[in-house]
Amino acid sequence: MSITSKTSAHKYQVKSEVKPYIQHPLQFSRKSIMSNRLLLDLQPYPFQRFSKILEPIHPNENYREIRLSIGEPRHETPRFITDALDNSVSKISSYPTTQGSNALREACADWIKNRHGVSEIDPQSNILPVNGTREALFAFAQVVLTHSDEPRFVAMPNPFYQIYEGAAILGGAKAKFLNLNAENNFQMNCADLSPDTWKNVELLYVCNPGNPTGHVMSQTEWEEIFTLSEKYNFVVAADECYSEIYFDEANPPLGALAAAKACGRNLDRLVVFSSLSKRSNVPGMRSGFVCGDKEILKDFLLYRTYHGSAMNPAVQEASIAAWGDETHVIKNRELYQIKFSQFIETLSPSINIDWPDAGFYVWMKTPINDIEFAKGLFQNYNVIVLPGSLLGRVENGINPGENRVRIALVAEPHETAEAAERIKDYLRTI
Repeated sequence: MSITSKTSAHKYQVKSEVKPYIQHPLQFSRKSIMSNRLLLDLQPYPFQRFSKILEPIHPNENYREIRLSIGEPRHETPRFITDALDNSVSKISSYPTTQGSNALREACADWIKNRHGVSEIDPQSNILPVNGTREALFAFAQVVLTHSDEPRFVAMPNPFYQIYEGAAILGGAKAKFLNLNAENNFQMNCADLSPDTWKNVELLYVCNPGNPTGHVMSQTEWEEIFTLSEKYNFVVAADECYSEIYFDEANPPLGALAAAKACGRNLDRLVVFSSLSKRSNVPGMRSGFVCGDKEILKDFLLYRTYHGSAMNPAVQEASIAAWGDETHVIKNRELYQIKFSQFIETLSPSINIDWPDAGFYVWMKTPINDIEFAKGLFQNYNVIVLPGSLLGRVENGINPGENRVRIALVAEPHETAEAAERIKDYLRTI
């Protein structure tokens, strides 16, 4: 068996033989001796870490719990989507293809044309349905990382969605972080990595709009990334699962596909990840798609065929209905507009708090340590938010998530309004 090294975006050559398994220096049990030793390098998920921190704390029983820590949409799923799901149940009697139906891929291509103004998308070669962007973002690294003997890096924003880091580690690469700071409007500073490091980057994850910052990338930012991708020959994975939650109907967030078209660039080394979960309030359907470089997607399809990643046929039919309708998405945005207006208006007199460019997170600076802030808020007012430091890593001596909390405005408006009042009361005690 052989492993490969990167020579171009789609050309590979045999480099060396796989090395025999080497036992990790930590003590293994008989059971774990057969486990992938890279699993030991994974960090616990932020929610697991924070749950452990909160375990010994008893919240104030005078308040019912309001949980704003997890980015799980809680608006009602539109009826026409559940009807399409119900009406297609009989289709589960057959195995679906990994590539999905022609109708689903065409629906995704139509949506891209209408939303991003990009019509040069071939549904047969440029689009692949996925079971939610989370599994696709993770699996994608297994396809594009080359497993060469040379140092291999996966670059990503910091703070970040932890799937990026896990994908890098289990792909045998090392994560490299680009700190996001308020002083730079939470833009990725590509100069954080030296040219020697960029030479060994094989994959860059981009989250746009950003999680947790809500920053939307400009055309200038995209062009800098495209230039680096061409110079250093790495793949760009653009995670756009929050792209349909924004506050100005006349100015939707600029996506990677439109940015590439605007500068005359083709889809080489670019793959975009889109999801219905936030857009259509169907997180349990696990439905999305990837769009981009047809050669990379050909390899991704091969990988997914072995991985068993075909989408449920009934979910495909419901997804076609969802991608084809914008009325419910506009109503969804209206709800978020109400919640952000209430939340920020309530808290603005007490703390410096800003609207995000897009997405459903408030990335709020705390007057004390972020973990202590979140612990106190839970103990005294039974509101759960996520400490920002748990979403980041220390890079160049800085954890850019420190002294911030991520507040997911996913609950109904009356709940987020009540949470804002409690946070305001809590701020008076600090």
